[in-house]
Amino acid sequence: MTDLTNAVVLVTGANGGLGAEFVRQALERGATKVYATARNPRAWDDERIVPLALDVTSQESVDAAARAAADVTVVVNNAGIGGMEPLLETSVAEVERLFATNVFGALRVAKAFAPTIAGGALVDVHSVLSWIALGGAYSASKAAFWSITNSLRVELAPQGTQVVGAHLGYTDTGMTEGLDVEKSDPADIVRSIWDAVEAGEHEVLADQVSRDVRAGLSAPLAALYPTLAGA
Repeated sequence: MTDLTNAVVLVTGANGGLGAEFVRQALERGATKVYATARNPRAWDDERIVPLALDVTSQESVDAAARAAADVTVVVNNAGIGGMEPLLETSVAEVERLFATNVFGALRVAKAFAPTIAGGALVDVHSVLSWIALGGAYSASKAAFWSITNSLRVELAPQGTQVVGAHLGYTDTGMTEGLDVEKSDPADIVRSIWDAVEAGEHEVLADQVSRDVRAGLSAPLAALYPTLAGA
């Protein structure tokens, strides 16, 4: 388990609704400092929050952030971009752009901070779409990220790093602003994730839809994809 009391936390994608909640709740739980990172970091009104420029698609930017935040004990891989169009209607270049941020960017951050977070924690923010292909390239990127997290969990275990994979459905953030669907409150999602970190969990299913889809993975494919039943 990883106690956030006196922790130094770094959050990628901290400008967004989910990222800002990670920052706020980490401080509520006793973190002494939070590096709030983004390509163009925003201003904060709390001296415990350190804005830090970080473009996860740039190795140079990630390396610079790792040097600037050498005291970090917990990293939250939250940065991501959306794109839910069907794969056959999406250019390969656009698929590569999604993977550059959602997969390789997250891996780049994990590798850069791995030595720093020995004995601490890495939190990777996935999606229920890691397990169900309803989001085109976005689903594919989150599935790849989930697999990478599973590998990182095993590889970082010997140094005492807790790796937590967090899965969630639609959440009320800027990324889902145009979607007319039921959405979870970001505060509730982040609370569930931090609870799992402090409880020593390896994975957190932060809402009911994630729990339902996870439970259905052992069922025949047609149960997850009803269109296959009539194919």
